[in-house]
Amino acid sequence: MTDGTAGSDRLRRLDDPDFPALTMSQAAALLGVQAAFLRSLDSSGVLQPHRSPGGHRRYSRHQLALAARLRELLDDGHTLASAEVILGLQDELADARADTERLRAAVDRLQAGDEG
Repeated sequence: MTDGTAGSDRLRRLDDPDFPALTMSQAAALLGVQAAFLRSLDSSGVLQPHRSPGGHRRYSRHQLALAARLRELLDDGHTLASAEVILGLQDELADARADTERLRAAVDRLQAGDEG
């Protein structure tokens, strides 16, 4: 009989967006792409999957999201190099927006303290 806690801990890892749970064929099927597309992202260094102890590629949900965004940009006519730059800029913009929201919340807290 297995320990229920250990089993739930293993399943909880699947909630982690960075846990490499999917094989290349599973990832390709979910994305609706050929495995060759994922291999090309790996060989170009744009998206490097985790490796199993046997050397097989394993993909996380986070990596699948990146691959899907890259596929959309490539389908829109961008080169792989420009798609990589666009993704980087989009990530920087998202980080800047999050920083702005944190700063606004801090200012609001400080202003609320001054009024009290």
